[in-house]
Amino acid sequence: MAIRPEDVEPQPTERPARPARPSRPGPLAPPMDLAELIADRETRIIVCCGSGGVGKTTTSAALALAAAEAGRTVVVLTIDPARRLAQSLGLVELDNEPRRVDVPGAEGELHAMMLDMKRTFDDVVAAHSTPERAEAILENPFYQSLSSSFAGTQEYMAMEKLGQLRASDQWDLIIVDTPPSRSALDFLDAPNRMSRFLDGTMIRLLTAPARAGGRAGLKFASAGFLFFSRIISKILGGQLLRDISAFVAALDTMFGGFRERATATFEMLRRPGTWFVVVASPEPDALREASYFVDRLSAEGMPLAGLVLNRTHPPATTALSATRAEGAAEEVAESGAEGAEIAAAALRVHAERMVVAAREQHLADRFTSAHPEVAVRTVPAAAGDVHDLDGLRVMAAELTGPDADTPTGTPRTRVLPARRG
Repeated sequence: MAIRPEDVEPQPTERPARPARPSRPGPLAPPMDLAELIADRETRIIVCCGSGGVGKTTTSAALALAAAEAGRTVVVLTIDPARRLAQSLGLVELDNEPRRVDVPGAEGELHAMMLDMKRTFDDVVAAHSTPERAEAILENPFYQSLSSSFAGTQEYMAMEKLGQLRASDQWDLIIVDTPPSRSALDFLDAPNRMSRFLDGTMIRLLTAPARAGGRAGLKFASAGFLFFSRIISKILGGQLLRDISAFVAALDTMFGGFRERATATFEMLRRPGTWFVVVASPEPDALREASYFVDRLSAEGMPLAGLVLNRTHPPATTALSATRAEGAAEEVAESGAEGAEIAAAALRVHAERMVVAAREQHLADRFTSAHPEVAVRTVPAAAGDVHDLDGLRVMAAELTGPDADTPTGTPRTRVLPARRG
């Protein structure tokens, strides 16, 4: 039987393998000149924000030290309740008043403090009310709870303290170290949150009798407040409700001042002379948080200096790739020459370091792809914990050094040199 051509199954033909496409070069981030930023006399406030565990407190302290050595009179304020700032500066403890740090040879002055939420609130009450009214407020049980643990009080008091520091003109540079996690930017919401609190239904009901007075107040109390109080008393308890009512009545005259000062501080953060520095480590979660901060600051119209990518692991040389280092390690180990084991181990360590650096650069490239306008400064990880001025100076040199002044010549905007397309 004749075999027709259409009855024959076509045999697969081998196609020549396509050459591997060269990897595209990563995006180049603009450089961030922190040395110029802190030396500029027009720079009056620097706010460092970022997630927890990225070295934000140490970054704030190192920038403050560099500013003092550049001739600035600087105070660094930490809102983070942890005591890492005091340890980094070689102090036993910090409190609500600035303490001078002895910096031998510095042309300027360095002061440090830690926000005491309750004490700041007490000072505001004492400064903006009569002695009798202040005493009534300070002794009120609800105020004592509010001033030490109420949600949002810390952020609002941070705004108060920052406003006080800026108004004093004692320091020409203020560096703020914010709390970890996304709540670091909650103090930006302080004016709006305070307004919502003061304008809320509960506050208006509590303050209406005191504001109305006389028969109108009695009429309101009988028609609305008593009904309201019976419901709330079942939830909060009668004594707590009376404490809240007395507190609100005593604090009534201060409400406008709270709102005005918070709003003024918020606007101050938008004006020229204020800069935000976002701090992150080369980890996915930390850089996601950094992206959140960048987007939030952009939405609020806040001036962003850039991103400090802290605790990176650049290799000692970039001339030897991880693959070549692994291959060389095998050859050296097989040679059996004297010292071969040590040389092979060193090559493997370099290979591992190159792999880590490539991973960190990939994460940094992803951030820059999403935020190409954001300047970046990379800071290598320290050999150990930074707990004294010498350690802070090393970090300050990494933060403020010339962009290409690194052992490998790699710009400080990157962990590895940029690949060429």
